[in-house]
Amino acid sequence: MDNLELKTESADLQTEILRLQTLSDEHGHVATLREILQQPATWLITAKQASALLVDLKHFTDGVAAVILTGSGSSEYAGDCSRPMLQRRLAITVQVTGSGTILTDGIDLLAPERPALMISFARSGDSPESVAALLKVSEADTAVRQLVITCNANGQLAAKAKMDANVHAVVLDDRTNDRSLVMTSSFTNMVLTAMSLGWSANPSEFISFAEQLSQTAERLLDDAFQRLPKIARLPFHRAFYLADASAFGAARESALKMTEMTAGRVMTTSETYLGLRHGPMSAIDPNTLVVCFLSSEPVRRAYEIDLISELNAKKLGLRKILVGANIPQDLLNDGDLAFEDNGFVAAGDDGCSLLHVLIGQVLAFYRCMHEGLKPDAPSATGVISRVVQKFRLHGISTAG
Repeated sequence: MDNLELKTESADLQTEILRLQTLSDEHGHVATLREILQQPATWLITAKQASALLVDLKHFTDGVAAVILTGSGSSEYAGDCSRPMLQRRLAITVQVTGSGTILTDGIDLLAPERPALMISFARSGDSPESVAALLKVSEADTAVRQLVITCNANGQLAAKAKMDANVHAVVLDDRTNDRSLVMTSSFTNMVLTAMSLGWSANPSEFISFAEQLSQTAERLLDDAFQRLPKIARLPFHRAFYLADASAFGAARESALKMTEMTAGRVMTTSETYLGLRHGPMSAIDPNTLVVCFLSSEPVRRAYEIDLISELNAKKLGLRKILVGANIPQDLLNDGDLAFEDNGFVAAGDDGCSLLHVLIGQVLAFYRCMHEGLKPDAPSATGVISRVVQKFRLHGISTAG
């Protein structure tokens, strides 16, 4: 591991990391382990880069009446994680629309306010729908400015920005360009970059926000690597991830991580607390793991406590994992885990998705290894790949 490894004074965590590092290459876990661990450090690098760019981007972002966040898969969920923060801080329409929806429906479903800013999230910048969505919107409406957040300086989206004055690319540090099939540090660093736009008037305050997140992330990863291996080995075949609207992007991303890293052996669902009662609760059987991302806002927390108490009363699920601050101990049954940190309060609900998703990443990492799969390439038969393979595109004159 390089010097971006998690900084920790925990002897137990150091022992666990050493154990993982000494496993043979046949386990195919080295890249994913490094990329999960490096997140607290890379967030500091990204925060400095993003805050410096806020001045350069001011002419590009000023005066926009709406923001459209787009991407596919994890990149779409990066938009879900960014949207609450941007919505509150910018006080304009902020919408998440998947790249696939733009391909099928064009600009018809996009926020109508103009000028608008479309932010495309793309680890590689080479996925077919990411490139095609940008082209389709560019052809249809020049009043939509295009901002690309990518981790690959050599990707097609980064190249497009060099040729089109209406497209600007932010290319993150190469260390965030995850080599693993699954997105971990690329995901969180792109989310953090998008969030920075909410601090355009005060970049130094954004750096302080990122520093606090980084410190909390170090503590959470320390705890997660010590306590999640045991629960990841339990005989669950389903995992439910619950969150309110502010953290729902983290629930979606965590569910996807588990699906990807177990090649579907663990089926997953992401749902809101209030939505769970409307049918999905019926699928929580005795072999279901329930992961609860908790809010610090009193009204949201009250609804969450009621729902978790109902799960307990009905004896639903195998185990629960609760993540947040000030977790009531009476919500925990024997064998449940609580990842508790006051950093969730300091970050605010709109900033907590980056912290919640860390637990999802580590849980999926250990479950992947328990299943005998390789975290760096868990799709043993090649059904999915690091970059989505080319497919036929329709209705885009310049897509070739």
